[in-house]
Amino acid sequence: MKYIDEFRDGALAQTLAGKIAAAAADGRRYSLMEFCGGHTHAISRFGLADLLPENVRMVHGPGCPVCVLPIGRIDMAIELALEHGVILCTYGDTLRVPASAGLSLMKARAGVGERRADIRMVYSTLDALQIAREQPQREVVFFAIGFETTTPPTALAIQQAQREQLANFSVLCCHVLTPAAIRSILDSPAAGQPAAPSIDGIVGPAHVSTVIGTRPYEFVSTQYRKPVVIAGFEPLDVMQAILMLLRQLNEGRAEVENEFARAVSREGNLKAQQRMAEVFELRPEFEWRGLSLLADSALRIRPEYAGFDAERRFRLEYRAVPDNKACECGAILRGLKRPQDCRIFGSVCTPQNPVGACMVSSEGACAAHYSYGRYRDKD
Repeated sequence: MKYIDEFRDGALAQTLAGKIAAAAADGRRYSLMEFCGGHTHAISRFGLADLLPENVRMVHGPGCPVCVLPIGRIDMAIELALEHGVILCTYGDTLRVPASAGLSLMKARAGVGERRADIRMVYSTLDALQIAREQPQREVVFFAIGFETTTPPTALAIQQAQREQLANFSVLCCHVLTPAAIRSILDSPAAGQPAAPSIDGIVGPAHVSTVIGTRPYEFVSTQYRKPVVIAGFEPLDVMQAILMLLRQLNEGRAEVENEFARAVSREGNLKAQQRMAEVFELRPEFEWRGLSLLADSALRIRPEYAGFDAERRFRLEYRAVPDNKACECGAILRGLKRPQDCRIFGSVCTPQNPVGACMVSSEGACAAHYSYGRYRDKD
């Protein structure tokens, strides 16, 4: 564990905190958005906000894949399991996301009246493929969610199913793209969305960037004149990225810098990108929770693999569903509000009883703040 410990060293954190304080110019305020749920979790877990000067503010962005999944997509998965009788496989956090009519995948599995859905948690796409092999008489659907990080395994699973001629396997594809979300935040209110807080710089995601590289973020610096620093998940990674952003802002620079060079390159993982391109194409538009409909922001399965597309196979239709009126997830995902600004945070809405998606995953801003910071910021 020595390697991890080096990125959690308290003395080094205090040194970095001092450098950040020295770099934060008096009379100037800095607003930095982290675009990754892993960074949000690290900031809350390790109390990094307490190490920053008052004029440096971290703003949570829409970087949690479970949090940005709209209710209508969960409804589609429940429809597959209850109405079409498929074995639905998905990752654990997805099971608890609230859907319509008070349901979730977990509640559908427990039973709705006399019907009980066959919904199974899997750790990888390989698990879903194995279930399809073992039960050839049943339709098996993998509910695929997430950013570019989890997209290559889904592509590989579809190609493997084609090679094996697994006719009972298909995918409900809900993979979304990080650059589109960044553009949406920076474009508001021009895009008709509520004005996001003025963002001075961006802490770019780690795992996503191992796949896509740093190149896709260059539009942020060239078109919007804002700096981006790709950062690892450890507390010293995040603090170093903050320091790098402050230095860019003070010097009037707007560049894409890579703090996470030990895992991320400019070009990214070209083999993973190739697999994604072979299996997926851009959707014309896709609804994100909190961000509304975004053009070219998600992926769908190419016609060449149509036999493995659950939306086509079961003729599913997407229906938009509004969030719970008491829930502030949409505003929190855009950085308009903090978790503690939501009137049901920590009372009606908890990790044990999530009303909104931001309270479900440990990467969600509300869940992270509930676990590590709900007794802070009482103002």
